[in-house]
Formats: sequence, C-alpha cells, structure tokens
Amino acid sequence: MDPDATTDDGNGGESVAGARPDHLDDGHAPSDLIARLDVTDPSFIDDPYPALDALREATPIFWNPSSGQWMLTRFADIASTLRDRRVGRGFTHRYSHEEFGRPAPDPRWAAFHEHERWSLLSLEPPDHTRLRRLVSKVFTPTSIARLRGRVTAFADQRLDRCAEIAADAGSFDLLGDYAQPYSVAVICSMLGVPVEDADRLLAWSHAIVKMYELTSADATRVAANRAAEEYIAYTRELIAEKRRHPDDLLVSQLVQVTDEGDSLTEDEIVCTTMVLVEAGHEATVNTLGNGFRALMHHPDQWRRLTSGELAPGDSVEELLRYDAPLQMFERWVLDDGVEIAGQPIDVGQEVAMLFGSAQRDPRRFDDPGRFDIGRNDPSHVGFGGGIHFCIGAPLARMELAVSVDGIVRRFPDLTLAAEPENHPTFVIRGLKELRLSP
Repeated sequence: MDPDATTDDGNGGESVAGARPDHLDDGHAPSDLIARLDVTDPSFIDDPYPALDALREATPIFWNPSSGQWMLTRFADIASTLRDRRVGRGFTHRYSHEEFGRPAPDPRWAAFHEHERWSLLSLEPPDHTRLRRLVSKVFTPTSIARLRGRVTAFADQRLDRCAEIAADAGSFDLLGDYAQPYSVAVICSMLGVPVEDADRLLAWSHAIVKMYELTSADATRVAANRAAEEYIAYTRELIAEKRRHPDDLLVSQLVQVTDEGDSLTEDEIVCTTMVLVEAGHEATVNTLGNGFRALMHHPDQWRRLTSGELAPGDSVEELLRYDAPLQMFERWVLDDGVEIAGQPIDVGQEVAMLFGSAQRDPRRFDDPGRFDIGRNDPSHVGFGGGIHFCIGAPLARMELAVSVDGIVRRFPDLTLAAEPENHPTFVIRGLKELRLSP
C-alpha cells in the first residue's frame, strides 16, 4: 500500500486515494463478500482464511474500494503477475507522480521513503538489475552455507535459555525467548553488526514494517519514520566503521564489492542492509510462530517429526505455505493493455496479490486447508517470484530448518501452554507470543 495515498479520517481509520475504474463490472463482483472484507476486524485477523477462501472461489480478481486496489485471489494469476514485466514494484523510473495519477511523496515520511529508495524490493530495472548483480556477488549460496555452523550455535544457545526459563516458569515464549533473539543474532553476525545493538535493530524493524499495512494511523507513521531516520544514521556510521576497519562480513563486503568498475553507493548499501534485516527477521520469526502454532494444533504432524518419520527440514515449505507470514504483496500497472484474470487494468492502478489466499488455492494444492508437513512443495509464493524473488530465501530456509531440528531434538513433548494472540495486522501476519510447555 502506498503510504502517501492514505489519510487519517479522524476516527482512527483512513480514507484511501484510488479512483474507481470506469470499466469495473459490478455484475461480476461478489459485492457482499467485498463489503465484509475488513482487514482490521479482530475475527478476520484471528483467522482470515474463511473470508479469503470465499473470495477466491467467487472471483479471481476484484476491486477493493476501501483500499483502491485490484486484488488477486488465485495462485496461477498471482504467480504469473509476479513475473509480468508490465507491472512493477515502483513506477518513478518511468513516470512522475503527476503523470501516474498518484500524490507526491508526503514530506512527513521522508526518512521512510529514503530507506526504501534503493531497496531491492522497491526497484525496477535497470537499477534493480545492477544492484542485485552486485549484492549477489557477496550474498551467495556458498557464503550462506558457510554460516550453518554459526547459525546452529545461535539456535543451541537460545534453546538452552528456553530450557532454563521453562524450568522456572513451566513454559517459554518461542518468539521472545527464541525466534527474535535467534534471528537477529544470525543477521547481525552475517552483516557484521555488533550483537549488543540487536535490540535497537529489532525495535526499528518492528516500527518500520507497520508502514506496509493497508491502514495505519499517523502516530504509527510518525514512529516508523523516526525509526527509519535513526536506522539510516546508525547504518551510515556502521559503513564508515567498515571503511576504516574492513572485515570479511557482509556490510564490509558490500562496501568493497565491484564489478567491471561499478560499485555500490553508500545510499544503496544503507537500503540493502536495512531490507535484509527487516525482511529476514520478520519472515523467520513469523514463520516460526505461525508454523509452531499449527504444529501444536496438529499433534499428529508434530509426531511425524519427533518420531523421525520426516526430517525436520522437510517441514519448512509447509510452514511457509500454510499460514503465510506475508499475506499480501503489491505491484503497479506500468503499461497499456494489461489484462489479469480477464480484467483490463489501467496504467496507474495498483494490484494487490493475496498470498494467503493463493497458498490455499485448491487449483494448485491438493486439500490446501490440510496442514501436511510432508507436502514439502517449494513452489509456493512465500518468497515472491520473478526478478523480486527473495534474495535471502536460502538463508531463511536454513534458519527455519536449523530451528525445527533443534526444537524437535530438545523438546519432543512440546505442547501449547496458552492460546496465542495475533498482532492486529494483516499484511505481515504474526503472533504477539507463543507460550510452549516442554
């Protein structure tokens, strides 16, 4: 969602800019289902899948007047749209805001926009091609594989702490006691960020990602912009330190990388470093939280792991699919003549791909509402697709596999200590905590 296209309505909600398309055929739109799609409703947050299933089976695409977006519901359309070069994550490489019919960036959120300016998630070719080529020279499968021993050590250290906490309290919080400190320790170690700064990075990341929700109050945006400003200043200082004292870790490598005389600018290194922390941390933590809630609700699947029937790593793809940590991803239509699921879409319109709906599409997955950790199907859209396929996917998969393996070995009799509560967000889906008893 474009953070500049929304305004607070004075009642804690928002009005959303987005003109109703002239060629919208309401006769084919499930208007009653769309009217009931309230992504802020606590019952929807608790379980969005009945509503998403109903929309998906009613229509492959619909216009959401509350967000000013076309929304895609089915796997095939979403997978093809992710690869369609006529739609893009950004539009300023080809159009001015005025030409595109969008508001100019709100100066109140200047730091947030600065933090996104050179993000791989936001760029389009040729800038994306150049930046990804340079980043890929240091963010390689080989460099990720070398981290496995260190990642396993971080996992074991945190699981030792979880055992100590459970010995005193009878349970531990998989998120606060394990997943969050584990994932940020991994990314700090990889980047070369001092581990004592981990809590600051966590706080900044949590504040910034709230800007990607469909609705956000101005207070949330102020906090996100402040976090981005502080995070940018911190990262610039880190880069300066790596220039003075280079090492073999990622930030230092990004400072030094060259290719045919080309190199990364400081702004590009700042944005790349920040997106790796935000995307990597949020995905790992929320996949573990959502996934282990599902495992505790399906003890037969948990026993498939603890009995040795399945290797722990075999469960990773289903954890990513079944209760997606990223529920929606967006693209802008850049060219004339775009038609998706039979619907013509104009230049300047935004397309929102409902990943959570796609991952439960029976046209793609057999019995998709069934949690089956032996499914082991890596062709889901949990890591996106096309040129914006997540560059950190190998690291995320390794972090998840190491975590599942360690938890299965240490706590084979794990049970749910209390029913968890979701964060009141839709786009990034996760739990506030997950208390487990060993």
